[in-house]
Amino acid sequence: MLYAVATLFAFQLLGELLVRVSGLPLPGALIGTLLLLLGLLFYRRLPPSLEAVAQVLLQNMMLLFIPVIAGVMLEFDHLRREWLPFVLACVAGAAITFAATALTFRFLLQRQRSAQADSEANTTEAS
Repeated sequence: MLYAVATLFAFQLLGELLVRVSGLPLPGALIGTLLLLLGLLFYRRLPPSLEAVAQVLLQNMMLLFIPVIAGVMLEFDHLRREWLPFVLACVAGAAITFAATALTFRFLLQRQRSAQADSEANTTEAS
């Protein structure tokens, strides 16, 4: 379990370093997450310890948003002046997240159905 937490921190650190060295206008955590995704795609499976840590993080996701919400509350004066870009960013971000989740879910369902069909075809051929 400690290995999985260290892996998550290592990818976030790597993302932060890449952003600082390259000057990319993206958050280091985002780059680290993309690098983790590429690593998992290359590895072709999710290590059980990483899955367990991810489940704990997902179960406590709301606690991770408290600092962000507190930070937004400190910027109410700024938000009052620039509310439109903030609202647009929130709506667009939610729409993009919703679309990406729906497309990923659809892809995984199709892949599962394809695997089941292949399994059934192999079973009938063997009999």
